[in-house]
Amino acid sequence: MPDPRFIRIMDSTLRDGSHAKAHQFTAEQVGQVVAALDAAGVPVIEVSHGDGLGGSSFQYGFSLEPQEKLLEAAQRAIRRAKLAVLLIPGIGTAEDLEMAGEYGVSVARICTHVTEADICEQHIQMAKKLGMEAVGFLMMAHMVEPHELCEQGRRMESYGADCVYVVDSAGAMTPYDMRARISALREAIGIDIGVHAHNNLSFSVANSLVAMEEGATCIDGCTCGLGGGAGNTQTEVLVAVLDKLGVETGIDTFEIMDVGEDIVRPIIYRPQIIDRAGLTLGTRPKSRP
Repeated sequence: MPDPRFIRIMDSTLRDGSHAKAHQFTAEQVGQVVAALDAAGVPVIEVSHGDGLGGSSFQYGFSLEPQEKLLEAAQRAIRRAKLAVLLIPGIGTAEDLEMAGEYGVSVARICTHVTEADICEQHIQMAKKLGMEAVGFLMMAHMVEPHELCEQGRRMESYGADCVYVVDSAGAMTPYDMRARISALREAIGIDIGVHAHNNLSFSVANSLVAMEEGATCIDGCTCGLGGGAGNTQTEVLVAVLDKLGVETGIDTFEIMDVGEDIVRPIIYRPQIIDRAGLTLGTRPKSRP
């Protein structure tokens, strides 16, 4: 069992969950979900296109409404939580990040493939200049060995990142894979570590707990398990499990259940499932220890 301590939950229903909604959230829906998450005690709420700032395009799928309108709705609804966005260099631009700052965004998640941390230096440094918390987000983390992951994490730390996330984008990690990567990264860097788990192998909650045991202090979730592919760690399940283990999150377990059941579920197209495509993604290529 992990020792009780505080874990910061970042909810990505309105970013990664946007994939399950085909990026068709309305500003009104964003406002409703943000207000409910905030009232439940979620400390960080992420809002943007599923592929981050600038993602609304022919290549990645058009959002129903402009990103400025969604961020404005989030800013109006938020009271206590921090507002976050994702930016993938090459999709989002410096201008997008500056625009996000104008709408009260205080957490910028700068996202690269796990082998390409070197492309995010200017974006992390710009986030810091704008007064934002800068989070390095290493996608497809199952595709490299732990020592290679550590090298990328050290680069993000050297650029000024406040936290580095191990991102299991394909949901391909087992708890053994996650433990090896988080424990190695904990020895390699001196900043916070986060984990963003997908549920292709039905390991998202288990992988999040293993990451916590090895020193991760930030964990992502999406209400109703929404997300790309087979979906993400389900926020309300994660909070309930952590509550059961005596780990403090600041989130009311029953209120976050209500957010998922009463606010989010009625506006999604279908329940998030592990289908054949998602399971195939989680098993090919095989993750390495």
